[in-house]
Amino acid sequence: MDDSFRIGEVAERSDVSVDTVRYYERRKLLPEAPRTAGGYRLFGPEAIERITFIKQAQDLGFTLEEVSTLLSADGTSDCRHVHDLLDAKLADLDARLKAMQTFRRKLKHYLDECEVELKAHPNSEECPVIDEIAHSSRADHN
Repeated sequence: MDDSFRIGEVAERSDVSVDTVRYYERRKLLPEAPRTAGGYRLFGPEAIERITFIKQAQDLGFTLEEVSTLLSADGTSDCRHVHDLLDAKLADLDARLKAMQTFRRKLKHYLDECEVELKAHPNSEECPVIDEIAHSSRADHN
């Protein structure tokens, strides 16, 4: 069969390790692959597509448990669960983006302060930003 791949080929084409392919199979994220008479697993091209999907989902913050839910959804009874999972993930992502934007503004503020200080005192060994960060950190703990 020309459209079947041994585990090493699947791993290479999916940019994961052979152990990862085995792990996904044990976790039932991949269907169990049929074996040759010699005991080698043979995967179809859909295994590579599925592994790519798993990796993309993980990169976006999905856990393997959540990925398993997405992959096992096969009808309208699962549609509500998938909807709720995606809705929660989007809410989490929105909260993380907001936190990142707030932190970015703080870093930009510190960078601006550094630039002002360096222009005023190019050879200074004092850094007011370090003092400000240390002071705000102590204030946060009180």
